[in-house]
Amino acid sequence: MKGIVVKSTGSWITVLNEEGRKTDCKLKGQFRIRGLRSTNPVAIGDHVIFEIMPDKETGLITEILERENYIIRKATKLSKITHILAANIDHAYLIVTLALPRTSTGFIDRFLVTATGYFIPASLIFNKRDLYDPELEEQEKMLKEIYTDAGYPCYSVSALRGDNIDDLRTHISSKVSLFAGYSGAGKSALIHALDPSINPIVGEISQVHHKGRHTTTFAEMYEVSSGGFIIDTPGIKEFGLIDFEKQEIPRCFPEMDRLLPFCQYANCTHTHEPNCAVKTALKTGKVSRLRYSSYISILNDETER
Repeated sequence: MKGIVVKSTGSWITVLNEEGRKTDCKLKGQFRIRGLRSTNPVAIGDHVIFEIMPDKETGLITEILERENYIIRKATKLSKITHILAANIDHAYLIVTLALPRTSTGFIDRFLVTATGYFIPASLIFNKRDLYDPELEEQEKMLKEIYTDAGYPCYSVSALRGDNIDDLRTHISSKVSLFAGYSGAGKSALIHALDPSINPIVGEISQVHHKGRHTTTFAEMYEVSSGGFIIDTPGIKEFGLIDFEKQEIPRCFPEMDRLLPFCQYANCTHTHEPNCAVKTALKTGKVSRLRYSSYISILNDETER
């Protein structure tokens, strides 16, 4: 039978078959996907072949079909081991909050570089606009302008009040959408606002550290009543890049990639070369200094700050 992985707890992998039935499965033998050293050989969104076991209740995954794409990061504290967040994604959404907790631009840019590098369209969702004061309003306006100009659509919502939820619901319809972000960014609450029939566990914000507590402990794919799927991922503290060559990084910043043909050198790194169109655009404000700072940090393989 053919199905799609919608949940994995480590011990069991839940597969949704083509008839809409879910089966808890085990994984046959040892799988390695395209030579990846991963903590999870089977990821949410994988298309698999499985067979029903003699108990007629559980299954055995015998084959993992080729992935169209996937989004990956360094596994925590294991620099050469990867963790696949999800596979076969139509669109990746990063949930950004400017307060309680505040999402760093370094985190945003590493996520976007990874999505772009793996050919996954990406957008930013600014959540918790119900908490905004005039200063946060200005901060969001500035960031939305930077990322929209770079080529990433931005949405401003409030899962609590329902601001602009209908508009976002239209954009995710009939797609496989990945939701990622810090713990406490409101992913689960936003998913419930988009489809009230889905009820992920919603956590609270620590009053001491103003950071979210982990409530989603493993990724899970939910079927949306209006069509499509949403993948809810566990809160991420940091986003480590892996499997990127230095020469690939400039191509993952769309606003810089567009200027590359105007640089003197075809392999310009936009750092020290003469007649660099990106450095010229940086001086005139056409390239964001915030984004360029992230670019240099990623290029130098610095830890996210």
